[in-house]
Amino acid sequence: MKVRWTEAAARRLEEIHAFVASDDPAAAEKLARALLDLGESLRSMPHRGRAVPELPGTGLRELLHGSYRLVYRLRDRAVEILTVFEGHRLLREDELE
Repeated sequence: MKVRWTEAAARRLEEIHAFVASDDPAAAEKLARALLDLGESLRSMPHRGRAVPELPGTGLRELLHGSYRLVYRLRDRAVEILTVFEGHRLLREDELE
């Protein structure tokens, strides 16, 4: 399957990178690379993520990496990555628009 990052997801990844880089640029690079690789890993196993617990029945899935959540959905033979964020908070549907 093809993996597509939405503009919102790419922007969130950049924000995470910038925040971490303000303290530790090397850690920011490592984290951003790990999150990108996690998203790309869905190319071969798109169904492996769990359903997003706070939005049941939406078809949204997520993968976890440390304290981060990468949220995606399957669309037209592609994986669409919708957002990535710190896992200490709940996802709201309005954040996906």
